[in-house]
Amino acid sequence: MKNFTYYRPATLPMALPLLADKWGPTELLGGGTDLLDRTKDYVSEPDSVISLTGIGGAFREIQSAAPPGAFPPSITIGAGAHLTDIAESRLLAAFPALTAAAAQVAGPQIRNMATLGGNLCQRNRCWYFRDEHVHCLLKGGRKCFAQEGENQYHAIFTQGHPCVIVNPSSLAPPLIALGAVADILGPKGQRELPLEKLYQAPVKETQREHVLAPNEILVAVRFGGAEVPQFAAYRNGSYEVRQKETSDWPLVQAAVAYHVERGGNVAKGVRVALGHVAPTPLLSEAAAKALEGQPVTEATATAAGEAAVEGARPLSQNEYKVQQLKVAVKRAVLLAAGFKPYWEI
Repeated sequence: MKNFTYYRPATLPMALPLLADKWGPTELLGGGTDLLDRTKDYVSEPDSVISLTGIGGAFREIQSAAPPGAFPPSITIGAGAHLTDIAESRLLAAFPALTAAAAQVAGPQIRNMATLGGNLCQRNRCWYFRDEHVHCLLKGGRKCFAQEGENQYHAIFTQGHPCVIVNPSSLAPPLIALGAVADILGPKGQRELPLEKLYQAPVKETQREHVLAPNEILVAVRFGGAEVPQFAAYRNGSYEVRQKETSDWPLVQAAVAYHVERGGNVAKGVRVALGHVAPTPLLSEAAAKALEGQPVTEATATAAGEAAVEGARPLSQNEYKVQQLKVAVKRAVLLAAGFKPYWEI
């Protein structure tokens, strides 16, 4: 590991001036579960590491703008909140898509350290990118080695993408389905961005998996509240397909959110987000359209899953993900509607 200077500012305004205006010289440290691996493997070699662990208050809290018992609540989660806190928060009881996803990340030790901001902004897990000896597109090279190499865990939505990584965040899909907005702080002040627009497909060393500038910090995400009609019941759920239960990233993930009139079963305002199948989390308009205005049944959930894979172009070793994604979307829809998970033994 390369030697670096370590800073631990007490406030966000103190942290901002420490950041460089280009990627590489400085790195932000949340829980460290991603940065530690990258620095040990010489994938990242910063001159300075700015720890955000000394920043307290709203940056580390989960807050609701509604009184206890009000529904639906308006939620703000600080980027420094730990995944365990998200998974176990009573304030998030109305959003099982998010709490379930947080509860499935890695193991308890990782969840106790990892933060929301770190999960949303982590680097990709492509084994070519993570190998210090491989000079791929994202490290200044001219080739994405996964295009013709070992690509069983890579993207199936590949059209127009020179680099076929998958975005590794497990909290981004449910938050996108919930209509979350990101609060971002930089040298020019604060700005907000719909979370689905936070991500991009990087193709060179000077880009990241998100659109944050090198001298900006993700401060919080907000969702819920006025986005849901007053006289409606809110429904949301997420489902992941994994090779093993813990300490692994999903092969595919789907998150669904919609509302129904109280006492009814017709889905309205449907949002379907897909994870681990493309260089960015995907908001699937086709899947949402298949479910919009329809009663939520196993048949309509199946139709949403079929629609979600429209346009998929799998690589040589990952066609299996197409069927997995169909199933993930179907089961996320059914979980959101309260169906008993008949697939569990």
